Amino acid sequence: MIKLIATDLDGTLLDDEKNLPGEVFGLIGQLHERGILFAPASGRQYANLKRLFFPVWEKLLFICENGALVKYRGETLYLDPVPEGEIGEALSQIRAVPKIFPMLCGENCAYIESDEEPFCSYARLSYTNCERVERLEQVVGREKICKIAVYDALPAAEHCMKLLPQRLPRLRTAISGFDWCDVSAPTADKGRAIEFLCAHFGFGREECAAFGDHMNDYEMLLACGHAFVTENAYPPLRLQIPQTVPSNNEGGVLKKIKEILEQGL
Repeated sequence: MIKLIATDLDGTLLDDEKNLPGEVFGLIGQLHERGILFAPASGRQYANLKRLFFPVWEKLLFICENGALVKYRGETLYLDPVPEGEIGEALSQIRAVPKIFPMLCGENCAYIESDEEPFCSYARLSYTNCERVERLEQVVGREKICKIAVYDALPAAEHCMKLLPQRLPRLRTAISGFDWCDVSAPTADKGRAIEFLCAHFGFGREECAAFGDHMNDYEMLLACGHAFVTENAYPPLRLQIPQTVPSNNEGGVLKKIKEILEQGL
């Protein structure tokens, strides 16, 4: 029987207008009544996720910052931050690449140093707690940094993902959207977060289901016995994960969750 359902948000659960499906809160209530934990698993920060799911937030696990942070009922269960000594050099290497913009994503707040648009607006869309500072280095040591999110004015897969991994060999660089990539601790990803939760709650791999649409979901999908990608998913991910659900705009995730509930899986 499935005991944990984790789903990515942007491009997976949310539609293209960034809206939650109308039925989601009622369905979360049904899952909660059956003892099934529901976990939004996103590159977004905890404050943003809590606001998005506020009516039911106390019933949820939150896998935040692409797996670097896990929160449950306001408590931090798991945190895998970027090593503090690596942040300064990482920022220097990122700034050396034209047309990309770094953001430090702390456990409680995100920090930006540029007013460039559309970067600034996009940053604040996913980061409810977002502070503009003169230089990102000035906040190092203020709180743990979950990841460095990098906005790319060019397609990320064709630009920063071809440059940053070789510049940052001691960190993990992963594409997280059309125009975003994430730089994190080498062990930080959604799959590691799922493995931690399985150990913490005593779940087996076959008791976990996951939904995703992009390569930052890949490890999470592998960590779960029931893995699904949306029909709109990034083509290289669809080649790796054969089981699909209808697209994010068709509510494919909720349709599959209803099926899971009806069949008592």
